Amino acid sequence: MRLENIVWGARNPHRLGTFWAAALGAEVTTDDGTGLEAHLDLGGGAFLDLCFQPVGEPPSSPPRLHLDLTGGDRQGEVVQRLIGLGARPADIGQGDVPWVVLADPEGNAFCVMEQRSAYVGTGPIAALPLDSADPERDAEFWSAITGWVRADGHAPASLRHPAGVGPLLELCPEPKPKQGKGLIHLDVRPAPGDPDAVSVIRRLGGETIDWPGAEGQPWTVCADPSGNEFCVLAPHGGAAFLPG
Repeated sequence: MRLENIVWGARNPHRLGTFWAAALGAEVTTDDGTGLEAHLDLGGGAFLDLCFQPVGEPPSSPPRLHLDLTGGDRQGEVVQRLIGLGARPADIGQGDVPWVVLADPEGNAFCVMEQRSAYVGTGPIAALPLDSADPERDAEFWSAITGWVRADGHAPASLRHPAGVGPLLELCPEPKPKQGKGLIHLDVRPAPGDPDAVSVIRRLGGETIDWPGAEGQPWTVCADPSGNEFCVLAPHGGAAFLPG
């Protein structure tokens, strides 16, 4: 399996997707009025697709996955460019920190990071911080289902594409246990010849989830051992959205 998509539920997929495509320098590949997808080339044969799908009422539960963008010695310049694209400063209780917290056009918080050696060469996304009840355990889980490998980072456990490109997946201690469905999640896709994905996920401590409206779709909704939702795509097909 490989980590393929970052998926946002959006009230206005076109507006939100256009913002993130411009913010990250991704190429819009689909914009059909109901959803938007953009392709982010990470180099070294690696990529992430950014998928924006409609959602009715956004969940009220605290987000467990967000994006940390690369700022470095150009942090101020990056922040101003993002504000020009439609982001706004956000206060989520971060206090006096060296990174800058912004919100995208639909209020999803993200960070623009200061200079950190672990983020050199990551591209526009420095990291994908994911809340975890047990970072070491969940790092083993995500490594097994994505093929990403351990990397030096600032979180208790970090993973990165084996080509050494793209963002870090950071397993961060959760401030509180999982509450409700998340608005942003990840998708993985099996490769030909991979063992049965659901069996692997269950063996590693994950589970499948029966979401209303997901029946008959070409993906399986799952959760990692900390309850974070993700989808296993069919070997060929599109992005998955967790129905509301």
